Amino acid sequence: MSNKLKLTALGAALAFGLTACGGGGAGSGGSDTADAAPEDLSIGVSMPTQTSERWIADGDAVQSQLEDAGYQVDLQFANDDIPTQSQQIDQMITEGADLLIIAAIDGTALSGQLQAAADANIPVISYDRLIRDTENVDFYVTFDNFAVGEAQANALLVGLGLQNADGSAGTETGPFNIELFAGSLDDNNAFFFFDGAMSVLQPLLDDGTLVIPSGQNTIEQAATLRWQQETAQSRMETLLTGSYNDGTVLDGVLSPYDGISRGIITALQNAGYGPNLDSTPQALPAVTGQDAEIASVALIDQGVQSSTIFKDTRNLAEQAVTAATAFLQDEEPEANDTETYDNGVKVVPSYLLPVETVYADDIQSVLVDSGYYTEAEVQSGQSD
Repeated sequence: MSNKLKLTALGAALAFGLTACGGGGAGSGGSDTADAAPEDLSIGVSMPTQTSERWIADGDAVQSQLEDAGYQVDLQFANDDIPTQSQQIDQMITEGADLLIIAAIDGTALSGQLQAAADANIPVISYDRLIRDTENVDFYVTFDNFAVGEAQANALLVGLGLQNADGSAGTETGPFNIELFAGSLDDNNAFFFFDGAMSVLQPLLDDGTLVIPSGQNTIEQAATLRWQQETAQSRMETLLTGSYNDGTVLDGVLSPYDGISRGIITALQNAGYGPNLDSTPQALPAVTGQDAEIASVALIDQGVQSSTIFKDTRNLAEQAVTAATAFLQDEEPEANDTETYDNGVKVVPSYLLPVETVYADDIQSVLVDSGYYTEAEVQSGQSD
């Protein structure tokens, strides 16, 4: 498949019509909100953490777009602490939120809060991370997460030289040594990312083009709790000590998230890997990523990290606002996927947005020209 999953038809995707319905699910809004002015309605927005640049951007984008639409907004960050997020959502319900938008820390840990929301007829939108094991979730807005994994795997192949960015065959043939990293097992998306990536990589592992010297090829072995950079760095250090201390060279690393990527790169640099063979004993392997965090975009620009997956949080926020408005008007938001996201109790109607792979040559056209970052931010590696 092509490495570039273009943001085509984005305008159409974000401008879809709303179809009337009689309500349903955990909370159906209803005439109380349908007849109210937006300024009289309150929306609780629960984000998992402020330790990740990505989630700060999501929270800001959702809040600003909801406020632009006239709604009152209660935005809370839980700092990766499950009890804190549970308490914050409890408080939103107690204070009379008319709708909840939740990006869960642990997709299985909020059943009590969602039951309380259902009892109060409060619609719940699961934001980017699917809330599992409950019927009390009405809608899911996210990116095409399986496609994210496919894109990451293809980006790794590009970094190794096995294929070109346009999907054509590259000049290299292998074999190449790689290691796999995955996200947190309490995040449903981690499984989609890993499965999507392995759908691309497994045939090459089977035919010997790719080799995993550590033998750690399952998501349980590759998982990174809470997506933490420090955890990834520690595991990379252990892998280097255990599988590469005999002179074996690491050629590539599948990383599902930019923070994990930076931890991996730190471990590699500490072990003597560097940007090029002229200045260090061994060139850095190709390292993938996700979320286009500015620190990693700067590393890509410098030739340190090989790629990232861009998921435009502005568009995801817009989709969440569109879905919220539909529920509050006693309508049903349009889903473009009603089969994929089974949360263990029901298939949650979903709207999936496309993603795009970013290499060094794409930073200007994809990230700067779109206004997502400025050239100065790319150069400094810090957001203004």
